[in-house]
Amino acid sequence: MMKLKILFFGITTDLVGVSNLDLVLPDASTVLDFKSLLKKKYPQLENLDSYAIAVNESYATGDLILNEKDTVAVIPPVSGG
Repeated sequence: MMKLKILFFGITTDLVGVSNLDLVLPDASTVLDFKSLLKKKYPQLENLDSYAIAVNESYATGDLILNEKDTVAVIPPVSGG
């Protein structure tokens, strides 16, 4: 098992009720595994059309394998005006 620091931004902070938390995932979990776990733990995130995941300050694809002590950011869709 590995422990990750999760950061929430914008509306995702409102939906989950915190701006950051620590989450434990199985070793060799991917970003897709993380998103699946996140939706189970916080079903209110389903209300978002989409959100991006950044790992250690870089946008991540679903097949990226997460590592112990990674910082994962959940970034909501951004609309321009």
